[in-house]
Amino acid sequence: MRLIDCNPSDFQKMNAADLLQSIRDSEGRCVMAEVIATAPPLIDKVSNVEMAAAFGADMVLLNLYDVNAPQIMGMPSKTEINAKKSFGQISTGMGMTLKDVKEWIGRPVGLNLEPIENPQANTSQGRMATAKNARLAVDQGADFIMLTGNPGTGVTLDGILNSLKEIHAAVGDKAVLMAGKMHAAGTDEPFTDMMHIEAFIAAGAKIIGIPAPGTTPGMTLEAARTLIQAIHKAGGLALIALATSQEGSTINVIEQIALMSKMAGADIQHIGDAGTIGMAVPENITALSMAIRGRRHTWHRMAASLKR
Repeated sequence: MRLIDCNPSDFQKMNAADLLQSIRDSEGRCVMAEVIATAPPLIDKVSNVEMAAAFGADMVLLNLYDVNAPQIMGMPSKTEINAKKSFGQISTGMGMTLKDVKEWIGRPVGLNLEPIENPQANTSQGRMATAKNARLAVDQGADFIMLTGNPGTGVTLDGILNSLKEIHAAVGDKAVLMAGKMHAAGTDEPFTDMMHIEAFIAAGAKIIGIPAPGTTPGMTLEAARTLIQAIHKAGGLALIALATSQEGSTINVIEQIALMSKMAGADIQHIGDAGTIGMAVPENITALSMAIRGRRHTWHRMAASLKR
């Protein structure tokens, strides 16, 4: 079944292979929204993961999720003492896992893991791209795992490849493995190249991430198309990422990037977590969805009940 036609009950039955095929069958009409798990929600009454789902995301990618200390800001906490809340107080969501998010929003959920070679003192070990963390992520409900780097982390393509080999050996096909850079991540190397595309897929990645046209210097429609053709030729699917704070741009900008990304051949269109801080401007998730698949599929994703 195409992912764009799926309801919560369909996602519950899916394994990694089913999810991958449902993305492939949707012909470039899948929307992924990234959310910072530890960022305060945009409003006090609902978490950002719920917000992203409500505005049309098919899949939710959690950034800064720590497998050793799970937390989803804005969701009710499991480990805090229940106390009377004052007006506007935000629950910290301590103890809430990927599985809990899936139950609340009825969508596939995954996380970023980062192969940071020289982590800062305050960088949590529970966010590193290791076999142990990948196994914990799967145990906690991850449908997919994205190996990438946040801004300024210095994550390299070779670092992603080495971690990918280790993680694929540890979790196999229990989760869909994704790999790639959405921006420079603090390095001077290319965002990707043909050699790494082929190496990532050979090492177990099913989906390769690249920047969307118009989001990073030199990433034109033609450049993105060339990379995506190489990804498809090697047997992978392409995730094209809008992750340079343009997720906080005007709807017109979002629509232009979305249409260029579709023309380039993207299988999944990702929208990042820095619209302000924590997630994209919610209306921009809807705008991206409307641009690549129209009202029918957008309204279905926004309105379908968790009981379906």
